[in-house]
Amino acid sequence: MYRTKSCGELRLSNVGENVTLAGWVQKVRKMGGMIFVDLRDRYGITQLVFNEENDKALCDKANTLGREYVIQAKGVVNKRYNNNSKIPTGDIEIIVSELNILNKSEVPPFTIEENTDGGDDIRMKYRYLDLRRSNVRANLELRHKFCLAVRHFLDSKGFLEIETPVLVGSTPEGARDFIVPSRMNPGQFYALPQSPQTLKQLLMVAGMDKYFQIVKCFRDEDLRADRQPEFTQIDCEMSFVEQNDIINTFEEMTKYLFKEVRHYDLGDEPFLRMSWHEAMRRFGSDKPDMRFGMEFVELMDVLKGTGDFAVFNNATYIGGICAKGCASYTRKQLDELTDFVKTPQIGAKGLVYARVMEDGTVKSSVDKFYTPEVLTKLGEAMNAEVGDLILILSGDDAMKTRKQLCELRLLMGDRLGLRDKNKFALLWVVDFPMFEWSDEEQRLMAMHHPFTAPKPSDIPLLDTDPANVLADAYDMVCNGVEVGGGSIRIHDAVLQAKIFEVLGFTPEKAQEQFGFLMNAFKYGAPPHGGLAYGLDRWVSLFAGLDSIRDCIAFPKNNSGRDVMLEAPSEVDIKQLDELHLKVEQSK
Repeated sequence: MYRTKSCGELRLSNVGENVTLAGWVQKVRKMGGMIFVDLRDRYGITQLVFNEENDKALCDKANTLGREYVIQAKGVVNKRYNNNSKIPTGDIEIIVSELNILNKSEVPPFTIEENTDGGDDIRMKYRYLDLRRSNVRANLELRHKFCLAVRHFLDSKGFLEIETPVLVGSTPEGARDFIVPSRMNPGQFYALPQSPQTLKQLLMVAGMDKYFQIVKCFRDEDLRADRQPEFTQIDCEMSFVEQNDIINTFEEMTKYLFKEVRHYDLGDEPFLRMSWHEAMRRFGSDKPDMRFGMEFVELMDVLKGTGDFAVFNNATYIGGICAKGCASYTRKQLDELTDFVKTPQIGAKGLVYARVMEDGTVKSSVDKFYTPEVLTKLGEAMNAEVGDLILILSGDDAMKTRKQLCELRLLMGDRLGLRDKNKFALLWVVDFPMFEWSDEEQRLMAMHHPFTAPKPSDIPLLDTDPANVLADAYDMVCNGVEVGGGSIRIHDAVLQAKIFEVLGFTPEKAQEQFGFLMNAFKYGAPPHGGLAYGLDRWVSLFAGLDSIRDCIAFPKNNSGRDVMLEAPSEVDIKQLDELHLKVEQSK
């Protein structure tokens, strides 16, 4: 055996035992005639001691060790004279009697420690070294425990874990597909699934009743901190259910996961539910961060037409937020906020600010355009107190301006320390619009997907006013992150055909793309619905991470590249010939 104990399990109760450890050299320290080596494995770190007085040859051998050497050490567990309270094994050490070097190591390109000196690019290139760091490894351990808890809960509720294919057909709705050429069917392509949506619906038609799968999904989208080209969903579907059945089941599951994995009690109260329209009106987002207030206040009645400020007088929407306790905010800080909202990513033309002074008056960056009485009404409308900062945006597109105000609200939440990663606020956003207009496609698109059921009361509007149809859909939001979403599905072939018609599909095109599903509905499809959680997002929230990359073993970078595997890459011309493909250089 290479080892009898791990590097994380020895304690004072083991003093006097002969043990064999194996692992990587974390650090070597030389003090006079003694050498101390920190030996690391997945389970922890144990100090090894080599004494020149006891065995000079062994000490000379230890003197050749470098960082990340793989070694085996045999010796006796001893009580440590200067204990290290920072590690669980800090009360003991190993007096080494035999040392075997199993593998030498080159000097690693960055330090294998929690606070490493390696940047993102170098760490991703040598990800197998990065994963040796205890804090990165802890994220994968957390992910493992999370998956175990998910399986335990869903199994207890009667769900079956069923795998679905990875090579499927391409669909025109949603994000871009990754496509895979078929050698055996020249000129034809598979697609990697964006989700197992139609397949899990077929499992309901098949009578499986309750399905789940922890499944890889693929979307060829622009990347950001909480998005990767390949990601993992906890995909679930249930038969003979309505919206409340699904919400109640997965709210219970969420509370279970928080208590079991995160050791955080969400309490017994049901999660807040908020309609999509209300969320957009109050927070400018369909995933509002409810850890803090700073809700929008519409100021059209207060500021439009009550002064000579043309920007407000010509606006379609004027909205503001009130940041508490900002009396010390400097002009430089206010200018930084203005620069922030004017960045191309935000797109606002400018920012108006006001502050309640010590004497109760309201001073503003547009003072010269308004009377003191109007500014006083502004302070009252914002419920502002002495020292509070009022930030105002306006525009000719209410939805766009609200989204800009949302980004400003989140920035102020960060600056004021209101977005505590150890505090969790959850809610359901419900009653989404069924469709949204696409300028690119010049048609209505499904806001979720084309299999989402409309609210039963809104079905007549499909013929007269489809843009105002509400969907029987719901998203779960945690700390401003959409962690899951789903809907009641259409289970009637006639209604499904109607939805395809609204989306601009001809009957022939709908049959070509989704005929397998519509045909299945003819054989007795049950009412059904489901939800998919983003596993990567959940784990990153539990771990307090800013990005999902560090809870994925081998993630892609912001360009969708795997810099460790150097993928994607060019392939041999012979492979392209077998697939009947030709690559042309873009102009």
